[in-house]
Amino acid sequence: MYSNFKEQAIEYVKQAVQEDNAGNYVKAFSLYMNALEYFRTHLKYEKNPKIKEAITQKFTEYLRRAEEIRAVLDEGGSGPAANGDAAVVARPKTKPKDGDGNGNGGEDPDQAKLRAGLTSAIITEKPNVKWNDVAGLESAKQALQEAVILPVKFPQFFTGKRRPWRAFLLYGPPGTGKSYLAKAVATEAESTFFSISSSDLVSKWMGESEKLVSNLFQMARENAPSIIFIDEIDSLCGQRGEGNESEASRRIKTELLVQMQGVGNNDQKVLVLAATNTPYALDQAIRRRFDKRIYIPLPDLKARQHMFKVHLGDTPHNLTESDFESLARRTEGFSGSDISVCVKDVLFEPVRKAQDAMHFYKTADGLWMPCGPRHPGAIQTTLQELAAKGLAAKILPPPISKTDFDKVLARQRPTVSKADLELHERFTKEFGEEG
Repeated sequence: MYSNFKEQAIEYVKQAVQEDNAGNYVKAFSLYMNALEYFRTHLKYEKNPKIKEAITQKFTEYLRRAEEIRAVLDEGGSGPAANGDAAVVARPKTKPKDGDGNGNGGEDPDQAKLRAGLTSAIITEKPNVKWNDVAGLESAKQALQEAVILPVKFPQFFTGKRRPWRAFLLYGPPGTGKSYLAKAVATEAESTFFSISSSDLVSKWMGESEKLVSNLFQMARENAPSIIFIDEIDSLCGQRGEGNESEASRRIKTELLVQMQGVGNNDQKVLVLAATNTPYALDQAIRRRFDKRIYIPLPDLKARQHMFKVHLGDTPHNLTESDFESLARRTEGFSGSDISVCVKDVLFEPVRKAQDAMHFYKTADGLWMPCGPRHPGAIQTTLQELAAKGLAAKILPPPISKTDFDKVLARQRPTVSKADLELHERFTKEFGEEG
């Protein structure tokens, strides 16, 4: 089945090259991007290393050509001029000639391989998390908007000495929404978004890890404006000189320092966004590279109230505004993740009621709902008996009530300890700012 991906990619490339040669760059760009998606999918399944390497080289070649076309389109070029002549565009040194998926690219094969691995870190589909979905954290959102949204939409704001922030460190206890905030950035930003974990940058081969870091930043610059999000950065950039530090780890940190320094000085429209639960574990030099260090604390009362509503969504419930306020007051010390887990548990309460019910009643719409024995119209029966009568599709769980939350909250405890909170608050006083 996976061979179809390669065939489809080759077909798209043939059409792309045709449109490219004719100067129809809008069409060509779209076709190249479709081809790249199919090649990327094929690479996941291809087992033959020689074929894999050949496709990787072609992938890099087509990716470079697509980037060149995008640069022309961004500058206002769109294709053939009004008189029918093709718009002039610089051709790549390794201009695609065919779509056979084999052959030699003009790039070092090892580098092409590294880059092909990193392309999977580019988020092509928006996570669909809006700023409004993030409860609280107003100053963190404002700072990120200043760094991400404004420079792209209003470049005229950033002239002279006014430059957008180039490196953000989000830190705080686990489950407070650091990665969720990054998803909102990925959704709202009109930038290429690289989502990186330590496993993407650590290689078992000597010297390859720092090449991965270097290639990552190079790709980000080529695709600028772009954002590099590094989750759990402490796993990559712990304190130097510690006994358990490996040579590879030391080289990764050195390369990151060099690249981040370059990003800041050259203003390459690349933003580095990193998250950590253990800010004290970070190497001091790395920490200094982040010009904004923002504490993402536990949610306050209003944020918790908003979270309960967001996580319930459009699930039928009979909670009032004062019920939500009461829940927010009772969950002091809960992280956003704790509230999410609580609501997930509550969402199953109506299902449990339907499974355990000994009585059901029939609604005016002909649906069956579980009830107590004294409910008007209650009939003694069970879920299994109704299902056996062919009524499975007609059974509805009851709406969620406040008592469902009472039941779950009676057995749930917050996961963030006071000692952990004190640690982050101390770090904020020394190095950070409130989120």
